[in-house]
Amino acid sequence: MIKRPDEIDRLAESGRLLAQVFAMLDALPLQGRSTLEINDIVERMIVDELQARPASKGQYGFPYVLNASIDNVICHGMPSADDVLRNGQIVNLDIADSSTTYVVGNADYAARKLVQVTYQAMWKGIAAVRPGARLGDIGHAIARHARSHGYSVVKEYCGHGIGQEMHEEPQILHYGHSGTGMELQEGMVFTIEPMLNQGKPAIRQQPDEWPVYTRDGKLSAQFEHTVAVTGSGVRVLTLRPGETPLCAVDAA
Repeated sequence: MIKRPDEIDRLAESGRLLAQVFAMLDALPLQGRSTLEINDIVERMIVDELQARPASKGQYGFPYVLNASIDNVICHGMPSADDVLRNGQIVNLDIADSSTTYVVGNADYAARKLVQVTYQAMWKGIAAVRPGARLGDIGHAIARHARSHGYSVVKEYCGHGIGQEMHEEPQILHYGHSGTGMELQEGMVFTIEPMLNQGKPAIRQQPDEWPVYTRDGKLSAQFEHTVAVTGSGVRVLTLRPGETPLCAVDAA
C-alpha cells in the first residue's frame, strides 16, 4: 500500500505520459467523431508517439484503450463506430487512471454546470489529502460539494489504490463522514474519481457491467486524477499541461 519514492517516480512518469494524451484530447474536435475513432486516435498516440503500452487494453478482457460514457452513461461505456458525438452531448473519456468529461459543442447550461461542479468536487476531494487525514475526509468533501449544488454521488463505484496492479487497496469512497476511515500516510497512491448525477444516485446495470446507466435517465459526469500523499500534502501525478489545480498541491 505504501510506495517507495522510486515507485512513485515511475507512477508519475506514467501519469506524465497520460497527461499528454489528455492534452491532445483537449484540443481535439469531438463533435462528429465516433467514440471508436477517438479510441483509435488515443491508441495510436500511446503506442506510436509515446512508445508506451495502453494500460486498459486487455484488463479484465476489455478490448479498448478507453471508456467513452455519453450523457446518462455513468461509466464503462464501450467505444463504438455507431456512437457519433453530437452537439450538446457530454462524454466522459476514461483512460486507465485519469478521466475528463467533455462538453460537445454548445451543451445547455444544466449539462455544463454538472460538468463544472463534478470537476470542482474532484478537487475538493484532492484538497482533503494530507498525512494524518482520514479517507472519510475525502468522501465527505466531495459529497458535501455535490449536495450543495443539488447533485447526487454514485456509491457503487469508487477510487482505489494503484501500483503494480491497476486496482489495489484502499478503496476511496466519494461519500462518507469526516474523521473516519483509514489514516492517510506518506507514500499512499490512489485515484479520486467522483461520479455525479443530475438526478438520483441509482444505477441501471447491464448483466456484464458494460455500460452502467443512471436509472432515471438523467446526465452523469466524472473526473479522475491519480494522487500521491506526500510529507506535507498531496501530489497530483496525472496533472495535465496547463491545468491549474484548484487547491494547493506539491510539485514533482
